[in-house]
Amino acid sequence: MKKGASRRLTPSQQAQLDKLAAMKDEDIDTRDIPEVTDWRGAKRGLFYRPIKRQLTLRIDADVVDWFRRHSPNGQGYQTKMNLALREYVQQRKVKSA
Repeated sequence: MKKGASRRLTPSQQAQLDKLAAMKDEDIDTRDIPEVTDWRGAKRGLFYRPIKRQLTLRIDADVVDWFRRHSPNGQGYQTKMNLALREYVQQRKVKSA
């Protein structure tokens, strides 16, 4: 998923958000918003974007080649490497806890 550029808020939109942020929760009228009771189609973490840090990292050529070969047209291999590292870290967190 590519990061898209968001349009800046208009002064009117920003004023509305500021007004809403200043209100107490119980003063906000939500009667026209239907309550969601069925979450079966929900996707966890869909909009979560962790902060990335650019760095230089030496990785064995055969490892990089494997990830490139297992990515469509060689695209997204860095994301797959990041996911593999994240999975490794999560497994270690569970074992150390």
